[in-house]
Amino acid sequence: MAKAVRTEVYEVPINKFFQAIVDFKSYPQFVDGVSGMDILKEEGQHSKVKMSLNIIKSFSYVLNLKKIEPTEVSWSLDSGDLLKVNNGKWTLKDLGNNKTEVTYSLEIEVKGFLPGLGLIEKTLVNTNLPLTMKAFAKRAQSL
Repeated sequence: MAKAVRTEVYEVPINKFFQAIVDFKSYPQFVDGVSGMDILKEEGQHSKVKMSLNIIKSFSYVLNLKKIEPTEVSWSLDSGDLLKVNNGKWTLKDLGNNKTEVTYSLEIEVKGFLPGLGLIEKTLVNTNLPLTMKAFAKRAQSL
């Protein structure tokens, strides 16, 4: 199982960062690898979305999300063809002066045997996770 946690501080108000996270339909416009996003259900603080990705191979999965405005968005895997586990959370902390501390945590497990899982985890932590966080920060700054 691959796990990653990263914390960064961005010059963007907490409410704008939160809005960038919960604007699920716009992910294909600014999140690298996301080719589609369908909102299957929206009920108060809860959402169910189908995310389609094209990273090395095309695949999709359904996530159950819970939003606690403006400090947290968490998710868990509902179903998917490639992943056995996909749990994570965005945690936002208002630092004042339009600065937000952003923590992104992720836990994934692929179904079956996958050669190079250690390399995938290293790439996730050192490359993909920082790029994803920067993409959300840039999106939030533009809102």
